[in-house]
Amino acid sequence: MEKINYPLLYFEFQEETVLGILVGTDLEVMDKDLRSVKSTLLDHLQKRYKKYDDYPLMDIADPRLRLVEAAIRPAYRDRSGSYPLSNTQKVSIPVIFGETEHGHYECYLPLFGESFYYYDSRQFDALVQHVVVTLLNRYSPEKIYRLQMLPRPHLDVLPLKVNYDRDLYWSGIEYKREYKVLNRLAERTPQKKNIRRSMSALPEAAWELEDKVTEVMDKLISTRSNVLAVGRPGTGKSAVLQQAIKKIATRSRKQHLDYTFWRILPQRITASSKYLGEWEELCELLVEELNTANGILWVEDVVRLLQIGGEGPEDSVAAFLLSFLQQGKLQMLGEATPQELESMRRLLPGFAEAFQTVVIEELDEKKVFSVLSQFAGYAETSLRMPISREALQLSYRLLLRYYPYESFPGKGIKFLGQCVSEGKLRQAEKIDKKAVFDNFVRQTGLPELFLRDDLLLDTEELQDYFNQRIIGQPAAVNKLCNLVKVYKAGLNNPYKPINTLLFAGPTGVGKTASAKALADYFFGKGQRKSPLVRIDMSEFQYPGQIVRLIGAGREPGQLVREIRERPFSVLLLDEVEKADPSIFDALLGLMDEGVLVDAYGRETNFRNTIVIMTSNLGASNRKSIGFGQQEDDGAVYLSAISRHFRPEFVNRLDGVVVFGSLNQEDILAITRKELDELRQREGFAKRRIDIDFSPRVVSHIASVGFDPRYGARPLQRAIERLLVTPIANWLLQHPETEDCRLWADYQDHALSVEQQPKP
Repeated sequence: MEKINYPLLYFEFQEETVLGILVGTDLEVMDKDLRSVKSTLLDHLQKRYKKYDDYPLMDIADPRLRLVEAAIRPAYRDRSGSYPLSNTQKVSIPVIFGETEHGHYECYLPLFGESFYYYDSRQFDALVQHVVVTLLNRYSPEKIYRLQMLPRPHLDVLPLKVNYDRDLYWSGIEYKREYKVLNRLAERTPQKKNIRRSMSALPEAAWELEDKVTEVMDKLISTRSNVLAVGRPGTGKSAVLQQAIKKIATRSRKQHLDYTFWRILPQRITASSKYLGEWEELCELLVEELNTANGILWVEDVVRLLQIGGEGPEDSVAAFLLSFLQQGKLQMLGEATPQELESMRRLLPGFAEAFQTVVIEELDEKKVFSVLSQFAGYAETSLRMPISREALQLSYRLLLRYYPYESFPGKGIKFLGQCVSEGKLRQAEKIDKKAVFDNFVRQTGLPELFLRDDLLLDTEELQDYFNQRIIGQPAAVNKLCNLVKVYKAGLNNPYKPINTLLFAGPTGVGKTASAKALADYFFGKGQRKSPLVRIDMSEFQYPGQIVRLIGAGREPGQLVREIRERPFSVLLLDEVEKADPSIFDALLGLMDEGVLVDAYGRETNFRNTIVIMTSNLGASNRKSIGFGQQEDDGAVYLSAISRHFRPEFVNRLDGVVVFGSLNQEDILAITRKELDELRQREGFAKRRIDIDFSPRVVSHIASVGFDPRYGARPLQRAIERLLVTPIANWLLQHPETEDCRLWADYQDHALSVEQQPKP
């Protein structure tokens, strides 16, 4: 019997709580004390060894712990750039390292789930510092804060007695390292040396899909076929493939069949290729090493193989690998949606025909609840986070209504996994209905009013909300209120966008402000990013520019990219009449069915989106513009719209809202609203200054900031020029001013500012 000493990193929290992480594995346990943690982990390892004759490999003979301090500037990141915080943060990261029995060194970073080898002990400091800083730079400020909140770590060891051939063990490591291309491009699966991916790893189980697992295994092993799991997103394709691979690997180990599986992202094949013919050479080496390793290649996102390598599918990586598939020199498995499979058959028929398909349909309601219940059992026993029956039922109801384009059980497992992860971070006792509501609000931005049937809609409060945000446009307010009422009642069509509206009217009368108000009401409760996706359609005036909007080939366009990132949002297509007519044809499918499908079968879903288009068509034909007592003639706008757009486009609109011109009272009300927002600016809040404006100031700003041609749009410029700049100059001349009240008046053609005591 040999004894393997596994490093155990543990943290002692308050209230008799200890978190233990078994280094080099995906195992972690939280219990009342260190002894209980070690007992639980050892029991798990012994059961695994007894049942599967398998155990995690550990190279380090004498593990040591060191805290490495890294100084970084956390930053928020999105597609538009990086936004670092002002202060540098120091973060202490525990590192487990030591010499292996083979003469080199290995280093683990358990909090990141990463490890690396090095061959000179003098390289340790530089390598660890580089790796830690690189990994921390990928973290959001929130994640870095959580790392800083961890208590000081300690190191212990967990011994496990096993039988193993040391010479065979080391020769296996050396043999594995000979696969230079495979080790660089792909990942061995299932991993013998598990790396902790996250603190809430989902179980690798294919509940209620055991027959599909058996079918995949038969096709892979019995007939040595290439296999493609086909199904809608969320039906369990990845889980079926993972479980089939796991079972084949276990059988292979016991029967000495020596099958190996390698998981690869298609883009890694061409990512490092700089020269002509380089990726083709990589593919040939990849196939050669797979044959040596008796390997089967699991390709994530198979359709991506048709997009990389050349200008089109006919000279892509998929086309290059096709001959190897047909000759039996390469065995591959992957997954695709029905639309992606159809696109592969259309674009590269031979490639699609090289696979045998395993169709995975969505489970019925009874089986879905069985899967969710099994996940709840897993969460309670393995993650120590019970999920109530009411929480399961509520999750099912919410996901069924608000995520119709994804399938069960995948969307249920993913959502409940997020709830469990959040619950662990908040140290909650269980996942109940409140936790489900809170997570759903954070994920979608929808207020609880829409999610809970027991909350009734206050129509007066709704009307007041939009009247305060949208001034002088009663028709628009009524339309938006009706939209909210229909959605609250659950009577909107789930297979189209929530609503598709065209806002018509002169410039500067509140069309964009109305879209912002609706976005904040509908989706502004939980999302960190603005729920308003605004695209200026005047940038797409030529037919070829449709590629920038929707995308073609490998890269998605602006519209697709934004909605994939924020599926719950208001999509504002500004000045839509200026776009090329071909753009409108491309939008017909979006307006009719709520989806856009590209040439490769990839879907972008708009069914949780409110689509609002704005247009100035008809404004130049009106008899009067600006202040006036007469009502706007909506027929002028409707006539201009029907002349400009094709009938099939107009027929797909749920409504046209005509915005009228603003009168004197409207302009004054908008001015007061803008001045209220001015009072909230940082400079006043920081100095605890209240500022009031005389009626003369309001009247003067309203008259200067309104232009009959541009509506209220110049108003903000007038406020900046006539108010903000003079007040800023006054504050700079009186630096001691704070915790007081200012009175701004307009006299003798100039702005005056006086300091007054607070009442």
